[in-house]
Formats: sequence, C-alpha cells, structure tokens
Amino acid sequence: MKISTRGRYGLKAMVDIAANSKDNTCVSLKSIAERTGISENYLEQLISPLKKAQLVKSTRGAQGGYILNKNAKDISVGDVLRAVEGPMELVECLSKSESCGTGNCDSCVTRDVWAKLSDSVSETANNISLAELVEK
Repeated sequence: MKISTRGRYGLKAMVDIAANSKDNTCVSLKSIAERTGISENYLEQLISPLKKAQLVKSTRGAQGGYILNKNAKDISVGDVLRAVEGPMELVECLSKSESCGTGNCDSCVTRDVWAKLSDSVSETANNISLAELVEK
C-alpha cells in the first residue's frame, strides 16, 4: 500500500496545525505552507476534506485561519488519512461496493490475507494521535 501525496501532506498539515494553534489561535494556510513547504493551492485542496470530516474548522478575518476541531489526542493518523485518502483497504475487493472479479469473494482464499493486513494497517494508524506526533 502506498500513501499518496494527499495523505502524506494532509497529515503533515494537520500536525502543523496541532503544533501551532496553541491557545486556540488560528493557523493560516500561508504559515502552514511556509513551515511545511506545501503550496497554498495544494493545502486548500487538502483542507476541504479535513473540514468535511470535521477535523478542522475555519475562521474568517484578519486573524482567521484553521484550528483543530477536537483535541489533538482525539484525532488519529487514521482519521486524517481516511479524510483525505478515503477507505484504508489495501485492495479494492475489501470495499463493500467492489468485487474481486470472480463473483465469489466469500470463498476467495487471498481476500482474508488482504483483510488482515488492512486491519493491521488501520489499527496502527488509529492508535497514533496527532498529539503524539506533535510531541516528537
């Protein structure tokens, strides 16, 4: 499984917001871009699904920007990745809307392997919080 640029940069932006929004101060996209090296245009694309997932909220105005919608310890890496990447299944046949092409997924031997691997990846991502990453 490869995490795309959206996932890597989305997580990087969220860690930056968590680290720099002390005392409920909003963090601007410009300041995130300067610290992370991610373009403002790309950050705008990443913020939209993060807002939709209610992980961040925005404030307009001169002191506006973005702030976490929850405590950093209550937002996991998995939350962020699912918001910007979608489901974390390793193969398409694990998605409820997909099949493996044979039409007999219930008896597919390898499907169980992919399910166990996906579960392990999800469990790991769900057990790492933004707060832990900020501490590092």
